[in-house]
Amino acid sequence: MPVSTGQASFMCCRQDSIVMEPARKLLRSVEIDNGTFTLTLHREDFSTLYPGMIRYELAVTSGGQTLDMFRTNTYEYSVPESLAAETVALMKADEWEHELRASREGFLAAHHSGARPGRKETQETADVVIIQGSPRPDGNCGILAAWAADAAHTAGRTARVIYPHDLDIHCCIGCYQCYNTGICIFDDDMAGIIDAIRGASLLVVCSPVYTNTVPGSLKLLIDRTQAYHAERALSGGRRGQSGLLLAVAGRTGGGNFTCVTRVISAFFENLGIKPAGQILLDRADAIRDIRTREGAEQQVKDAVRQCLT
Repeated sequence: MPVSTGQASFMCCRQDSIVMEPARKLLRSVEIDNGTFTLTLHREDFSTLYPGMIRYELAVTSGGQTLDMFRTNTYEYSVPESLAAETVALMKADEWEHELRASREGFLAAHHSGARPGRKETQETADVVIIQGSPRPDGNCGILAAWAADAAHTAGRTARVIYPHDLDIHCCIGCYQCYNTGICIFDDDMAGIIDAIRGASLLVVCSPVYTNTVPGSLKLLIDRTQAYHAERALSGGRRGQSGLLLAVAGRTGGGNFTCVTRVISAFFENLGIKPAGQILLDRADAIRDIRTREGAEQQVKDAVRQCLT
């Protein structure tokens, strides 16, 4: 008989993380080779994460050890797709059962890699991570990033500046496979960026206004952190991180920052980062060099120091 743990998924809170605990329904359980192997297929309700998201988890275990695992979710498939997630999961279950019954040695040889792909080891981290979103390294956003790093060092903290424009960052293709594993399908520089964000206590984003929004390279980075959102939902993540926005607009008026502030606000919210303020400097076209703007440097450094106390 199928076993259900509930009708809806829920969020399980720990002191330092929030973990998605989906309701699970057992769709199939098969004993093979006199109970040497157990093949199970579960249906998991992730609708509190995304409306209607259902994940299917297929596993083969032996002696309490998981030999291999396959996951797929409904958000991976486009509307016109003929194969739905449940159909794919059932087909995979039939395939694995057939392999096991035909040759246990052949199955073990083909599925020796283990069940759960894990995230890469954390690279060098810093207390303050500064994302310099402008493709101009020596422009006003570069100055803002330098001020923020200097304030961090003065406060006795380590700082790291990331330049998305100079890195290999593939665009997010919306495949939603990160919600099966907690990691992205692309192996590029984003893994190191997510490591840095994960380890930081303060994330500072420096952005110019490009056509009323953030530059393309910064938006690529923001979209690709969806894998970190998936990781946090599935495995838990750090809490208590703060985020600070430093932005520059060429034209006069606060309205020029509307889209930038919305994008970065959504970015912080998606990663569980608490917004700690924003400094919006307009009239950059007239001023040219923001170092000539009275009080700007002190304003930025005070904001960073306040976030670190």
